[in-house]
Order: sequence, then C-alpha cells, then structure tokens
Amino acid sequence: MVALAVAPAFLAELAFYLFPGFPAARKTFDALGSKPLRAALLAASGIVPYLIETSATGSLHALRLVELLGFILVAAFWYALAPRSILADLLFLGLMAAVYLSKQFEPIYGHPAAHVALGILGQLMWIRLGLMAVLSLRGIDDARFGFIPSEQDWRVGMQHYIYFLPVGAALGYWEGFARFHPQHLVWWRFALLLIGTFAGILWVVALAEEFFFRAFLQQILSRRLRSETAGLLAASVLFGLAHLPFRKFPNWRVATIGGVLGLFCGLALIKARSVKASMVTHALVVTTWRMFFSA
Repeated sequence: MVALAVAPAFLAELAFYLFPGFPAARKTFDALGSKPLRAALLAASGIVPYLIETSATGSLHALRLVELLGFILVAAFWYALAPRSILADLLFLGLMAAVYLSKQFEPIYGHPAAHVALGILGQLMWIRLGLMAVLSLRGIDDARFGFIPSEQDWRVGMQHYIYFLPVGAALGYWEGFARFHPQHLVWWRFALLLIGTFAGILWVVALAEEFFFRAFLQQILSRRLRSETAGLLAASVLFGLAHLPFRKFPNWRVATIGGVLGLFCGLALIKARSVKASMVTHALVVTTWRMFFSA
C-alpha cells in the first residue's frame, strides 16, 4: 500500500519538523560548527525525506530532484553567505512565501496514487528549513519559540482572540466574506474535528506564519523603524498582502481581514513576549472560521 510505502518518509520529516521546537536541540545544532557546515546539514535534512519517499514509490525524477535541491540550497545557505541586512531578511521572507504559496512542492513530490498528494512533505520541510535558517544561522532575539504554549501564552492568546471576534465579525459581515454555517456532524465527530483542526492550524499554519511574520518580521521592522507600533503596523499590512492569492488573485477581502488579524496577533506577541501566544490567537480564529463559517 502507498500509505505504508511513504510512512518512513513522513516519520523522518516529522522528526526533522519537531527538532526546532526544542531549545536544547537547537543549541546542540548550533555547536556543530561553522554556518556553512550547518547550512549543508540543513540542506541534507531537506532532501532525505524526498529520497525516502521517491525510492519507496519508484517516482524519483532527476529534473524534479534538481529543482528541489535548488530551492533547498538557496534557503539553507542564504544566511551562511548573505550579509546580515534588512534587505536580505525581506528577500528571504519573500522567497519563503513565494515558494510556499505557489505550491511548488505538489508536482515535485507527486501523486503516487489517486487522492494521495505528497506535497505536504515539501511544505513541512520548507517551514522547518526556514525556521532553522533563521534561528540557527541568522539569529533573532528570543521570541520563546516552541510547540507547546505556556499558561501565559494560552491566556494572552485567548484574550486577543476574544478581542478580535467582534472586529472580525463586523468586518466579515460588512465585506460579505462569510456566513454562519457550522459543520453538521454528530457531537463527538464535531468535537474530534474541532480538536484536530485546531491542532493542525496551531502546529503548522499558525506556527509558520506567526514565526516568520511576528517573531521575525515584526521584530526586525520594529528595530529598523525604531518603533514597536510602526513594526506592528508594517508587519500586519504585509501579512494581509500575503493573503491576496487566497483562492483567487487579488482577494482583497481576505487580505483586509488578514491584516486586521495580524494586528491582534502582533499585540499578543508584544504582551506575552512569546510567539506562542500569537500562535494561539491565530489558530483559534482560523479554527472558528473553518468550523462555524463558510466563505
């Protein structure tokens, strides 16, 4: 079965994906040697799950391998070679967003069977590769990055979720963006779907977007502009614009709501001094939308 064939690739990617969430593991990695050496190790980790998957499914394609290697090498070696500057940071974030949003990994990883798309392997790889490139090679101020929110993170994140709700509801109603349409399931299926949706959003979508837009972009813009407020506003605008391709281009309704959500997530980060708080806000909002509303 295809599921059994690709399971080792998913397990390998899961191990690599969880790695950045442990400060002790990151510290050990940082001590391995020079930036070029660590970049090479990151690049190698990026290609391993792909080789495992294509070997198991017999779908290894030379041109796709070269394409994937190109993406991986640029991202892994960016901060090993480029001088540290605001321009380098913005270009790196642009690269990460462009590759992710353009869904480059779907054709590279392929469809070994009907309804089995393995692009998620590439998406997870791209997220954790960017995380480690910034955390280990570029280096940022401590944003208390991790997978498990603390009690304070939950409290602050939920507070800003509640603050966002009336604003988001009013904006959504005014734009005609969504209508109340909850998932029609028996209660226990609804509960399982709710928990699964929240976990997936928290540890993939919110984790990636909050790290790059809040823990990284908002911080560097705040320092560059010498104003935490200016950094918050600028990062929120860029966060909204990043949602323009959602379902169609340009989707200004989603971009507007995304920008407003960015403000509340950014405020959660500032108050808690932890990106995990903004992850909670983000995940709660998206989960509410997916479970109770339809666009």
